[in-house]
Amino acid sequence: MSSFENLRIVDNFYQTSLFFPMPTVVISTLCEDGSTTLGPYSLVQPYYVAGKDYYAMLLSCRNSSNTAQNILRNGKCAINFIDDNPKTFKEAVKLSWPGDKPSDKMPKCKFKLEEGIIQEETGEKRPLVLTDAIEVIECSWVRELDGADKDVAGELNGYEPPYHDFNGITSKFGAHFILKIDKILMKKKYSDAIIRGVKASDFPPLPVDYGYRDSKNFWFHRKTRMRAELLQVRKASLASVRYAADRADDKVKFTDDALETVLGVPRVFLPLVLKGCVNWAKENGVELVTAEHMKIINDKRSKEKNKNKK
Repeated sequence: MSSFENLRIVDNFYQTSLFFPMPTVVISTLCEDGSTTLGPYSLVQPYYVAGKDYYAMLLSCRNSSNTAQNILRNGKCAINFIDDNPKTFKEAVKLSWPGDKPSDKMPKCKFKLEEGIIQEETGEKRPLVLTDAIEVIECSWVRELDGADKDVAGELNGYEPPYHDFNGITSKFGAHFILKIDKILMKKKYSDAIIRGVKASDFPPLPVDYGYRDSKNFWFHRKTRMRAELLQVRKASLASVRYAADRADDKVKFTDDALETVLGVPRVFLPLVLKGCVNWAKENGVELVTAEHMKIINDKRSKEKNKNKK
């Protein structure tokens, strides 16, 4: 006999039928008049993480929301990661009531806003970002995917079919947006930690929303002490890595000490790692990759480190 109960699956199952851990973010978008409005979300996640010429996030939301309508209209948004201070979370919840117009809720909003890096650098009109956010992802909607470029703003009572499979208007009341990552912004304290190597005390206080809500409350969890668990290391033999390296390129080759630096790379990722090394070698006029070269390649943020030392 099963030790589990069979729970009925209903609309908004992640809130009504599960305890589902999710991030809590505030998404900023541009209204028709050029002002910025804010909306809290949890249904955001990485989408394209490797192997394409850009990286992307996925947002799921009501297609009648201010956020969805603004993205349909101008294709720009910023995903702001707030801290877990109860006052901050309370302010985010105040922005969450369906149907509230930006002109109603924004004058009462206590979040401070500023220009993002893209607008600062190029002058392009973009949604403002939260000044006190820990990190921000500035995004552009990839509207050409799934034929979603034909979707337009303006329908607030439900869209009629046909619907898309994964981008744009995906149901009568739903929408999904594949959002190209244009910039990742981070407060210096935390970017420095990533560059130098993160310790348990370096992790930012990001809230976790557990999905479940009742008729009265949103529930969230504050950050507690981080715990590290060592990764399992399974080293391949030098001969097996050499076999893959010799076939990675007909001109770029590797010394044994160079290949010893990647013995711990899981076999499934080894071709991708070797390809990246070959690309670096060709860009830098190197035909024999040594351990010293591998050190440079593996330090993906060497420029940032050198910048911080100045």
